[in-house]
Amino acid sequence: MRLGTRSIVTVAALATVAVVGCNAPKDQTGNLKTAINHYYDQWPECLWKQPIQLPQQHAQDDTDKVRPFDALVDQGLLSRTPVEKTKLLVIKQAANSYDLTDKGRSNWTPDANNPGYGNFCYAHRRVKDILSNTPSGTQPGATTTVSYTYTLGDVKDWARATETQNAFPNLATALAATNQATTTLVLTNDGWKVQASVIPNSTPKGVGGDGGVVQ
Repeated sequence: MRLGTRSIVTVAALATVAVVGCNAPKDQTGNLKTAINHYYDQWPECLWKQPIQLPQQHAQDDTDKVRPFDALVDQGLLSRTPVEKTKLLVIKQAANSYDLTDKGRSNWTPDANNPGYGNFCYAHRRVKDILSNTPSGTQPGATTTVSYTYTLGDVKDWARATETQNAFPNLATALAATNQATTTLVLTNDGWKVQASVIPNSTPKGVGGDGGVVQ
C-alpha cells in the first residue's frame, strides 16, 4: 500500500517524537534531593556560630551572657553552679558555672579537633523543591549546580521550647522559614553527591566546624 504525502509526514513526525522521548533526560529531582539531604545529615544546624568550650563561667549580672545558658539549664542540657569569680585580681564577683548534664552530653556534638569544645545541634536541612539543575554531562565526573529550597527537619524538642527561642532570637525564624540555597554536586559511580566543603551555619558530626543559627 502506497502512503500519501500527508501520511508520510505524519509517520515521520511520530518517529521523531518517539526518538526525542527516548533520548529525553531523566528527571533527577528525587536523586538530587536524596544526595543533598544525605550530605546535610552530617552537617546539622547548631546554636552557636563557633563551637564553644564547657564548662565556662559568667557573672550573674551579665544578663546577655547568662540568658542563653540559663535557657539550656531550663531544658536540662546544662547544670548551673553558683561560684565566685575574681575580677581585676582582687574583686570577688558572683558568677555561675555551666557544664553538661547527662542529657546535655547526649545532645552535644563534640569538636574532634578541639577537646572540650562542641555545640548543641538541633536540626538538619531537608530539601523542599529543586528550582534549577544544570548538569554538565551524564558520565562520572560531570557536575551540576542545583538551586533549591529547604526547611529544617528532625528538630530537637528543646529547640522548640519558648525559653530556648527567646534566648536565641534567630532560632524561631530559622525553624519557620523556607530558605533558598545553591549547591554543587558531582556525578560518581554511585550517583550524584554533594562536593565536600565546609558549610557555614552548621557543624559536622564529630568534626570541627563552623556552626550557628541560620540567618
